[in-house]
Amino acid sequence: MCGIIGYVGPRPSQDILISGLARLEYRGYDSAGIAVIDGDGSLGTRKRAGKLQVLRDDLAAHPLSDGTTGIGHTRWATHGGPTDANAHPHLADDDRLAVIHNGIIENFAELKSELVAEGHTFRSETDTEVAAVLLGREFAASGDLVEAFRATVSRLEGAFTLLALHRDQPGLVVGARRNSPLVIGLGDGENFLGSDVAAFVEHTRHALAIGQDEIVAITPQEVTVTDFSGDAVDVEPFEVVWDAAAADKGGWSSFMAKEVSEEPEAVANTIRGRVHDGTVQIPELEGLDELFTGIDRIIVIACGTAAYAGMVGKYALEQWARVPVDVELAHEFRYRDPVIGPRTLVVSISQSGETMDTLMAVKFAREAGAKTLSICNTQGATIPRESDAIVYTHAGPEVAVASTKAFVAQITALYLLALHVGRVRGALDAETIAEQVRQLEAVPEKIARVLATEQEHIEQFAHWMADTRSVIFLGRHVGYPIALEGALKLKEISYIHAEGFAAGELKHGPIALIEPGQPVFVMVPSPSSSPLLHAKVVSNIQEIRARGARIIAVAEEGDAAVLPFADEVLRIPLAEPLFEPLLAVVPLHIFAMGLATAKGLDVDQPRNLAKSVTVE
Repeated sequence: MCGIIGYVGPRPSQDILISGLARLEYRGYDSAGIAVIDGDGSLGTRKRAGKLQVLRDDLAAHPLSDGTTGIGHTRWATHGGPTDANAHPHLADDDRLAVIHNGIIENFAELKSELVAEGHTFRSETDTEVAAVLLGREFAASGDLVEAFRATVSRLEGAFTLLALHRDQPGLVVGARRNSPLVIGLGDGENFLGSDVAAFVEHTRHALAIGQDEIVAITPQEVTVTDFSGDAVDVEPFEVVWDAAAADKGGWSSFMAKEVSEEPEAVANTIRGRVHDGTVQIPELEGLDELFTGIDRIIVIACGTAAYAGMVGKYALEQWARVPVDVELAHEFRYRDPVIGPRTLVVSISQSGETMDTLMAVKFAREAGAKTLSICNTQGATIPRESDAIVYTHAGPEVAVASTKAFVAQITALYLLALHVGRVRGALDAETIAEQVRQLEAVPEKIARVLATEQEHIEQFAHWMADTRSVIFLGRHVGYPIALEGALKLKEISYIHAEGFAAGELKHGPIALIEPGQPVFVMVPSPSSSPLLHAKVVSNIQEIRARGARIIAVAEEGDAAVLPFADEVLRIPLAEPLFEPLLAVVPLHIFAMGLATAKGLDVDQPRNLAKSVTVE
């Protein structure tokens, strides 16, 4: 949530700020603004509610003076509605200071009362303006923006990334972070700050990760990072492994369409470099065998789609590593006083690595003595740096809010982890590992086949179903979390009611929802590798069809048993049970996208949602 960019260098900052904010649009926002210090030392700002194009149009009609120091922001409303006045930047110190902010300042009301009592006035309803006024007061006392920042952040409680500039110190942007993302981009005679690397990747792929409770000051020639006490800290450099073109649509109708098409590549890239001669060796986990042999329990924590990936991974971890696994929603985990300790491994899953609920759960787990491992798609993110171990997915940048290729990459990473842990713990023999590796390596081609053979068919009947008001998804075993994922995608981007159920739960209540014409997607297990489950699911189909449901079956090629009972059959290639989810989810992603498109909706930026949820 919220996009942030800062720039100092020789080039006009306005264009850099706007292009950076455009690359951060996927994070979700409802207003945008920039602040620029021009060559005469004047501070100019422009901010508007609405999409970034509204700000662009305003700047075209009323340009700011050129300047080489600037900050930009896209806001997701928390304190105060999405209005021009509440948009960032916020000004203070007689409009000589500009501040942008991501996060929530929990003690803003107390601070605001203090500042009002001192005679300060406010022009917005935001918590951010409180930080700006407080920073302005501290700058007036010290005349040094970095020292003023240090004094200000010591008073703030909650989660925040703050960026500021002051017209009395051109060529300087200062930032600070606590429980909210911020990274540095290193250029040649120019430097950048961003809420993630997408903000500056078109200009540089050299980056530094900022740690918790740290302050950064950038000038065109220098980057300085200190902790909140003023002590210098080491920063972790990394190279962004994708370029700006990877975050462009590349001729596709939407980012989601592009990212669905990249699902085979996301799986292949996550496997690459981790499979050698029929076994799994994950470089990031070298030297950590003792960690995996010393655990007796795994807890997977995540939110939304990532939680469903964790549910799929549970089956593989228990079957291959022979360790009991629980999957919990991160935002519930730490509030129920869970029983964890040194022999517990907490595996967090987050595409962005900045999901606040998951981050706080990881911190809780570490403080309780548990070991932590992160599965993440974003280099330099906070959650991996808060964890004892990390397995990166290599899905590339995912811009659409609704996750697709990141989901299949997360499942793939969990499968690799399960095989790795199973080998280290001696739970799997070499022959079994080699067979599972062979199956996993075949997945990318099979996903590509689903896209090639089923996409047009699915998009056509999705168009026919544009007026549908409710859809039910059913699955058993690994098909159950896929049913949940299918329902979530439909809710996210089509704005219609959808529910996923374990098929065996039908007769325990949900079958009351079935009425004539009710569309029901059913994940049908393989009749060859899962004959018992297949028979039970076919019985479920008969039960609901007898009550007038319209059945859309996701079934493997050659399964004739479902034909008499299904109105539509979406075929997936043959695969062993644990690998079916990576194939069965693809038609559901296509369907959700097709139905939303048929309704004329924005599939990339659905209402009320943000890509990265960085507040609790």
